[in-house]
Amino acid sequence: MITNVIGGVGVAIGIAVGALLTARLTGGPGLSGLAQSGAVVGGALMAIPMTRLMNRSGRRPGLLLGYAVGALGALLVVAAAVTESGPLAFLGMFCFGGSTAANLQARYAAVDLAEPARRGWQLSIVVWATTIGSVAGPNLSRPADALLRKAWADLPELAGPFVFSALAFAVAGLLIWGLLRPDPLVVARGLAAAQDAGAAPAGPVAGSAPGGPAAGSAPGADGSGRGGVVTAEPRFGMRSAFRLVMEIPAARLGLAATAVGHLVMVGVMSMTPIYIGQTPGIDHGDVLSIVGLVLSLHIAGMYALSPLVGLATDRFGRRPVILTGLGLLLAACAIAGTADHGTPQLAAGLFTLGLGWSCTMIGGSTLLVESVPVTRRPAAQGLSDLVMGLSGAGAGALGGVVVQVAGFPVLAVLAAACAVPVLALALRVRSAVRVGG
Repeated sequence: MITNVIGGVGVAIGIAVGALLTARLTGGPGLSGLAQSGAVVGGALMAIPMTRLMNRSGRRPGLLLGYAVGALGALLVVAAAVTESGPLAFLGMFCFGGSTAANLQARYAAVDLAEPARRGWQLSIVVWATTIGSVAGPNLSRPADALLRKAWADLPELAGPFVFSALAFAVAGLLIWGLLRPDPLVVARGLAAAQDAGAAPAGPVAGSAPGGPAAGSAPGADGSGRGGVVTAEPRFGMRSAFRLVMEIPAARLGLAATAVGHLVMVGVMSMTPIYIGQTPGIDHGDVLSIVGLVLSLHIAGMYALSPLVGLATDRFGRRPVILTGLGLLLAACAIAGTADHGTPQLAAGLFTLGLGWSCTMIGGSTLLVESVPVTRRPAAQGLSDLVMGLSGAGAGALGGVVVQVAGFPVLAVLAAACAVPVLALALRVRSAVRVGG
């Protein structure tokens, strides 16, 4: 929870000013959309090495890797602004996505040891912790920019916030490495091995104590379960996880809900700063202020009510919450798509968009977690974040082109259309696993 607060600040600052900075460096919103999608692609692809590292050694080193790559990306964006290099900005935004991957994977660390009937609540609490940093982040972009430019006279506009992002990711990574002990994934696998063997662990789970051996080097790391550690099957990677998820209707719905919810959210949200920036007669300072306010409300919708979403997920079921989220996404596209530049209606649409994302992400992630065996969860979770990220990346890449050619309202209509097939799937899949299954 603590690191998600800090990491949320860094991610939200980058979201608030990234599109504006890349548009300035690349000469228009079309390529700025590609740069924004680069961050989403980077976060998606980071799920692959993070998953492999977690399979070997647990959650801690995987999360640290994500924050380290995110900090590197933020510094590369600063260098791109100083040198006025568009390609370097693309590379920086790509690496910046590693921080998003770390924040997202933290929600799975929250449910490694959760009681089955409280999985939705436990996952939502860590998601909720992101609220503080994420809501504050966009509103810190203007003072961060002014403060850094005052201290460093040659620093270009919009580069300062990325310096703060790099510092936030560095602090989050250090806290993960020092305080996430024992490692929850290693402990969960040990408990699962003991349960399968019909006996409780005789002693501490190997690799779970501070300073103890990592899961990848402990006895039984070959998957035999000796030493109280169960690792993922050596060949159970993304392809195997995809086949497994496709064979389980509930897991398939969970994956589709998280992916499409993210696609709709990223597609509309990433182009909102550009849409506001197109307001006639508005200056740079006012753009940052309006963008900060609108995105703060959007991120509040994503995270602030997540504990209630988690409680609803446990109380009413995963599928009803997913259906609610899809309905909210459709409503958000209608509200935002018919709003004018920077109006209260646009802010209301972005808030509703965030709330719809929260429902699909929490309901879908919880459904996916409990639909697959514990030893295969990291791969399935990594697959979910990979598909989710690539879906959002496609929306971000095409969003800039759509806004430049046809306008923001058309983008909202196309985003809403993407949610309709998953709504049909959710209505058809009625045999979701029971709570605690």
